[in-house]
Amino acid sequence: MKTKFIAVIMLSLLASHSRAQDWPQWRGANQDNKSSEENLLQSWPEEGPSSVWVFDQAGLGYAGFSIVGGKLYTMGLDGDSEFAVCLNAETGEQVWKTELGKRFNNRWGDGPRSTPTVDGDHVYFMAPKGDLVCLNQDGTRVWSVSMKDFGGSIPSWGYSESPLVDGDLVVCTPGGERGSLLALNKTNGEKVWQSVQATSSAHYSSVSVFGEGENKAYVQLLVDQIVSVSPADGTVNWSSEWPGRVAVIPSPIVVGNEVYVTSGYGAGSKKITVENGRAQESFSSKTMINHHGGIVLHEGHVYGYSDGKGFVCQDFESGTMNWNEKKKIKKGAVLFADNRFYYIEERSGDVILIEANPESWTERGRFTLSPQTEQRKPDGRIWVHPVISNGKLYLRDQEFIHCYDISGE
Repeated sequence: MKTKFIAVIMLSLLASHSRAQDWPQWRGANQDNKSSEENLLQSWPEEGPSSVWVFDQAGLGYAGFSIVGGKLYTMGLDGDSEFAVCLNAETGEQVWKTELGKRFNNRWGDGPRSTPTVDGDHVYFMAPKGDLVCLNQDGTRVWSVSMKDFGGSIPSWGYSESPLVDGDLVVCTPGGERGSLLALNKTNGEKVWQSVQATSSAHYSSVSVFGEGENKAYVQLLVDQIVSVSPADGTVNWSSEWPGRVAVIPSPIVVGNEVYVTSGYGAGSKKITVENGRAQESFSSKTMINHHGGIVLHEGHVYGYSDGKGFVCQDFESGTMNWNEKKKIKKGAVLFADNRFYYIEERSGDVILIEANPESWTERGRFTLSPQTEQRKPDGRIWVHPVISNGKLYLRDQEFIHCYDISGE
């Protein structure tokens, strides 16, 4: 009997472990805005899922979360100083807080606006003025560099890119005539290469990994082009024109030899197929015009909020629209887990659970985030993207970080 009891406990722990997933970087472990966790609530009660904790000292800003090994990492603004902060992801208790740099001011909201990247014993932070900082897991500083030292200049809304850590490199986008993309040695911050063949200014998208092994490359959506560069030396493999306007924000989606991009201000969406080192346009469409709330590719369809159309389901093969819903949902940010989309509206703070259904809009619950900040600037919104890790949903509105239990147990 005792042996059977132990076996049951072990199987339960293994099952729980198989469902849990860290969220080590912007858009998750696979850079796709998707969590592999299962056995999550498939519908919510009227009041929404249970609140686990609320942390009210995160400071101002729009920095997102990375969660690894039970620790949550983000950034904030306190007075004139921006800081990195680490919380216990289970309890919401602060573990450490480290100053990163001086205040970034902006009409739409001050403070940091990117997501840290966790890699082994180190965490990498991009501050809005362009300081890339590497910290140890205990919050002590290892090294830092400034994008201006590589020819970069601060974009209108501040550096918002989340650094990519791949192998021995940290890859980011200072922008400018000296090269749009930059690779640094992740251990000491020394320059490895800069992509001198691509010279667009920095916007707000983050670099994605394309391919693997000998075919691996880095892909970035710049204001005027989609560009692929070699991890070895930053040389351009291929590029494709992009009609970016004002602010190019969403990161590329990469699947096999296909790259999908979208951005707002009327730019639309585009899919390209790469064969024999050449990029060919598969479609260009105005079905999806995603400003900054993110998109998710799931089972052959792209889901997300499209300016002027509401929440949209777009066919990934043709670029045409399967359906859209305008009345029941407003502009916001999205992620996916266990056949559900988790969505937060930027104005109301309504959090909506949506079934991943290519045939029609199917809502499975909603609640309103509370408390919300009283410090947000008039032009600011709730712009931090949701994150799921270990059966918990994490949301943020300025100084408030919320944790909800969405596990189905």
